[in-house]
Amino acid sequence: MTAMPHPTSLRRAPVQQRSAERLSRIIDACAELLDEQGYDELSTRAVATRADVPIGSVYRFFSNKRAMVDALAERNLERYAERVAERLGAIAADDWRGAMDAFLDEYLAMKRTAPGFSLVDFGTQIPVGDPDADPNHRVADTLTDLLAPHLGRTPDPDLRRTFLVAVESADALVRLAFRLDPSGDERIIGEIRQLLRAYLARVLD
Repeated sequence: MTAMPHPTSLRRAPVQQRSAERLSRIIDACAELLDEQGYDELSTRAVATRADVPIGSVYRFFSNKRAMVDALAERNLERYAERVAERLGAIAADDWRGAMDAFLDEYLAMKRTAPGFSLVDFGTQIPVGDPDADPNHRVADTLTDLLAPHLGRTPDPDLRRTFLVAVESADALVRLAFRLDPSGDERIIGEIRQLLRAYLARVLD
């Protein structure tokens, strides 16, 4: 099933399969053009042409290119959560280190392969959307909501704060890894794993 963006980014949510498929094509085209042209050169007309839809179809869902990029970021987070949840199904409940590797591995895989992700990810790298929305809080909440039940832990405020610190730290260091190497410097990534394990061990062991 194709993950649909959160309704807050849409003027109108699709109600039929045909509309949902058209919306998915529009967001796919937005992602491809971000990789090719960057955000500044992105336009709704170019997206409509790439998606092979009338420009009115773009405006049916989105008021402007900022809303399209917001929708892409939301879809990225939904797809990321799906990938992580699938990985967790094969990881023992007491193996929090394996679970954290899954969170990092799936993020790195999307950063390397998902169209538009290297520029947008979950909405943190382009100055679009409400700056107070703080995408890393959404990522940390997603991590907590997925991992806490898996580990048999209560997703209380202390655990959410711990995962928020972990996400913020990993985010900054992943950016460093990809500045040093377009594919992600493996030595820095190794350091990220060690940092996360050392930090989380005091809470999860």
